[in-house]
Amino acid sequence: MNRKLFNHIAPKLSPREWEMIKHIPAGGNWQNIPDTIPSLRLEQIRRSGGRTTYYGRLRYDKPSFTITTYFNRLGNGCNLHPEQDRIISIREGARLQSFPDNYQFWGSKASQYKQIGNAVPPLLARAVAEAIKPYLMNRNFVDLFAGAGGMSQGFSMAGFDLVCANEIDPNYFKTFIQNHRHDKAEDKFILGDVTQDAIKQKVIQAAKSVKKVGVVIGGPPCQGFSHAGWRDPNDKRNQLFKDFVEIVDQVKPEMFILENVPGILTMRKGEAAKEIMDSFTNIGYNVYSPFRLSAEVYGVPQKRKRVFIVGSLINHQITSPQPLFSVTDLNLPTPITVQEAIGGLPPLVTGTGENEISSDYQAVSIFERLMTNAITFDDFYKLQLSEFNQKHKLPLALSNVC
Repeated sequence: MNRKLFNHIAPKLSPREWEMIKHIPAGGNWQNIPDTIPSLRLEQIRRSGGRTTYYGRLRYDKPSFTITTYFNRLGNGCNLHPEQDRIISIREGARLQSFPDNYQFWGSKASQYKQIGNAVPPLLARAVAEAIKPYLMNRNFVDLFAGAGGMSQGFSMAGFDLVCANEIDPNYFKTFIQNHRHDKAEDKFILGDVTQDAIKQKVIQAAKSVKKVGVVIGGPPCQGFSHAGWRDPNDKRNQLFKDFVEIVDQVKPEMFILENVPGILTMRKGEAAKEIMDSFTNIGYNVYSPFRLSAEVYGVPQKRKRVFIVGSLINHQITSPQPLFSVTDLNLPTPITVQEAIGGLPPLVTGTGENEISSDYQAVSIFERLMTNAITFDDFYKLQLSEFNQKHKLPLALSNVC
C-alpha cells in the first residue's frame, strides 16, 4: 500500500564529518573518532571530557537520547542513524518524539528541527491527559505557548476537544494550524505575543466562547530553566508564566497544566517553582506535587524528562500517570526502541529526501502501526502487552490497559 510520508529528509555532512562517522559504531560517540582527524571542537571536548552523547550514534535496541532543537548537527548529540551513515531525518526525529506520520512540519528546515526538538512528545502529553480526565466535567482545552502542537496532539488523542490556541512564532503556528485546522475555525488560532494585552484579550475571549473550559495547558519557554542552557535567573522568558497565570485567572478552567524542564524545580534552590505554584494558589487553585515524568515509560521511544505542574479548582487526589513501560517492573513491557520507532522507514542517503514522498513500506513494529494511524493507542498498548506476555508466558494483564 502506498503511504504519504512527510519531512523524510536527512541533513548534509561535510567531508570532515564523513571521515568522523566512519569510526562511530552503534552506541559510540566522540571517543571513537581518531585523534588524526583535525577538529577544534573535538579537541575542546577531549580536554573538558564532554558528554558521551556528543557525536553519538543511536542503538537500535534502546530508546533514543533526548531529541534537541539541533538534532541535524553531528556534534550536538546522539543523532546518527544506527546503521546508515547519516544523521536521522526530520521525520525520524518526529517519530522518536512520537508524532504520527501524517503530522506535517512546515517552515524552513532549521525551524522544523526546532519545532520537533522543543515539542512535548504527544504520547507523554496523552498520558497526562488520561491522568486528569476522570476529574473533569468538561473535556476540552486551551493551549498556550502551543508551539508545533505536541501537547494538543496528545490531548486530542485522549479525546479532548481544542477550544483555542496561541503561539508567537509564525512557523511553529503554521505547523500547529495545518495539523489541527479540523478542530476549530481559523479565529480560534491566535498568533501573537501573549504578553501584549490585545493578544491576551483575544485568547481570553476565544476561551470564553465555550460554556466552561476543562483545562488550560501550555509550556512557557524554558530556556531560562534548562540544564542545557545558562539558566539565567534574569531571563525575561522566566516570567512568562505570569501571563499564563493571568489567563487562567480570567478563564477559570477546572484545571491547568504547566509543562517545563526539570531545571524549573531546582532554579534558585527551588524558589522559582515555589513562586509559580504560589501564584496559582493565590488565584484559588489547589496545586499538587509536580509530576516528574520520563517519556519512555509512556510509550515515547526516547529518554526525555519533563515536569508538569497541575492544579485544580476542586481539591482532588490527583497523582502522576502510572507507567506503561518499564525496564525494572517485570509486569510491564520494556520501553519502545529506536528500531521499533524508525526501523521500517525507507533508507536515505545523507543530504537527500523530500518534503512529501509516496512509499510502499510496511510497518515492521506495533509502534510503527500506531505512527501510521493503522491502530489506536489502546490497541497499540494491548498488542504490546500481549507480545510481552507471550514472551514471558504470562496471562494478558488487561487491567494495565490505559
